[in-house]
Amino acid sequence: MVDIIPIPAFQDNYIWCISDGRHAAVVDPGDAAPVLEFLQREHLTLTAILATHHHADHVGGIASLLESYPVPVYGPGDGTIPQVTDPVAEGDEVMLAAPEIALEILEIPGHTPGHIAYYGVNRLFCGDTLFACGCGRLFGGTPEQMTASLQRLAELPGGTLVYCAHEYTLSNIRFARTVDPDNPALADRERRDRKLREQGLPTVPSSIAVERMTNPFLRCHLSEIAEAASRAEGRPLPEPVAVFAALREWKNRF
Repeated sequence: MVDIIPIPAFQDNYIWCISDGRHAAVVDPGDAAPVLEFLQREHLTLTAILATHHHADHVGGIASLLESYPVPVYGPGDGTIPQVTDPVAEGDEVMLAAPEIALEILEIPGHTPGHIAYYGVNRLFCGDTLFACGCGRLFGGTPEQMTASLQRLAELPGGTLVYCAHEYTLSNIRFARTVDPDNPALADRERRDRKLREQGLPTVPSSIAVERMTNPFLRCHLSEIAEAASRAEGRPLPEPVAVFAALREWKNRF
């Protein structure tokens, strides 16, 4: 059995810690200081580092962590993260002995061309591809890639817990309510997640089932989302990729 604990970093990042009570692996450690403090406070030994993509707020702490813990570093095999010792690609499996967990590698380009996710035991560590009620911006990836990646994640079992890397949920919901104002599941989610934030609690993990019902970026194939995007764009958008691209640009300006 393992626990997944969020370690807050920067303004709104979450570094995810996978722990068995003695050992820990961390996902996307953009800052070493909160990780080292957490490990010391909880009496945990770091055994592995997992990276989803190369942005500094996800990997900036790796070098400092390695000074104290010379552990394996798993990450995309595209050479964008110099500290990676164990490059991984689609279909590979990361087998950690302590904490004991097996995670499959999914290639999900879009936010960046080399972005990957770690998936196993009903848990998805998806970096900046899929957010709670949103998705990442495109930094080098294409709308076609991101649409395909999000659709792939949407097809995972509904009970899959989504461990994204940022606390963007309430701002994402505000945008989603603009796109999809008559969605009762979205209104329920806003009430629930607002209460969590008022209590100082994270809104994540979410679940794939919840994202399917409320996340407009996973609903580009639906007529109501396509109509909203078409109105915002000022022209008909017949294909889901075009709907996604319009939604992403709309969100960039929101």
